[in-house]
Amino acid sequence: MQLYRFLTADDTDAFCHKVTRALNNGWALHGSPTYAFDAANGVMRCGQAVTKEVPGTYSPDLKLGEQ
Repeated sequence: MQLYRFLTADDTDAFCHKVTRALNNGWALHGSPTYAFDAANGVMRCGQAVTKEVPGTYSPDLKLGEQ
Protein backbone atom coordinates (compact mmCIF):
# COMPACT_ATOMS: atom_id res chain seq x y z
CA MET A 1 0.00 0.00 0.00
CA GLN A 2 1.19 3.51 -0.76
CA LEU A 3 1.14 6.01 2.13
CA TYR A 4 1.17 9.81 1.81
CA ARG A 5 1.98 12.52 4.35
CA PHE A 6 2.34 16.27 4.03
CA LEU A 7 4.86 17.57 6.55
CA THR A 8 4.66 21.22 7.65
CA ALA A 9 6.39 23.45 10.16
CA ASP A 10 7.63 27.00 10.65
CA ASP A 11 10.77 27.84 8.66
CA THR A 12 13.23 26.66 11.32
CA ASP A 13 15.62 23.75 11.61
CA ALA A 14 12.71 21.80 13.15
CA PHE A 15 11.19 21.45 9.66
CA CYS A 16 14.43 20.07 8.24
CA HIS A 17 14.69 17.62 11.14
CA LYS A 18 11.08 16.50 10.56
CA VAL A 19 11.77 15.77 6.88
CA THR A 20 15.14 14.15 7.66
CA ARG A 21 13.51 11.88 10.27
CA ALA A 22 10.88 10.80 7.70
CA LEU A 23 13.55 10.07 5.07
CA ASN A 24 15.51 7.98 7.57
CA ASN A 25 12.33 6.05 8.38
CA GLY A 26 11.90 4.99 4.75
CA TRP A 27 9.71 7.81 3.42
CA ALA A 28 10.63 9.36 0.04
CA LEU A 29 10.24 12.96 -1.11
CA HIS A 30 7.23 13.52 -3.36
CA GLY A 31 7.28 16.67 -5.46
CA SER A 32 8.86 19.99 -4.57
CA PRO A 33 8.80 21.66 -1.16
CA THR A 34 6.47 24.60 -0.57
CA TYR A 35 7.18 27.85 1.22
CA ALA A 36 4.54 30.43 2.16
CA PHE A 37 3.88 33.28 4.56
CA ASP A 38 1.45 32.46 7.39
CA ALA A 39 -0.13 35.88 7.92
CA ALA A 40 -2.14 34.76 10.94
CA ASN A 41 1.04 33.94 12.85
CA GLY A 42 3.48 36.24 11.04
CA VAL A 43 5.93 33.46 10.08
CA MET A 44 7.13 31.65 6.98
CA ARG A 45 5.97 28.03 6.78
CA CYS A 46 7.47 25.10 4.88
CA GLY A 47 5.80 21.99 3.53
CA GLN A 48 6.98 18.77 1.89
CA ALA A 49 5.01 15.76 0.71
CA VAL A 50 6.47 12.32 1.37
CA THR A 51 5.34 8.83 0.36
CA LYS A 52 6.15 5.31 1.51
CA GLU A 53 5.31 1.82 0.26
CA VAL A 54 4.35 -0.58 3.08
CA PRO A 55 2.61 -3.96 3.31
CA GLY A 56 -0.99 -4.08 4.43
CA THR A 57 -4.36 -2.57 3.63
CA TYR A 58 -5.28 1.07 4.06
CA SER A 59 -7.56 2.12 6.89
CA PRO A 60 -8.42 5.70 7.97
CA ASP A 61 -7.39 4.66 11.50
CA LEU A 62 -3.79 4.11 10.35
CA LYS A 63 -1.30 6.32 12.24
CA LEU A 64 0.83 7.56 9.34
CA GLY A 65 3.53 9.07 11.54
CA GLU A 66 4.16 5.67 13.11
CA GLN A 67 4.82 3.90 9.80
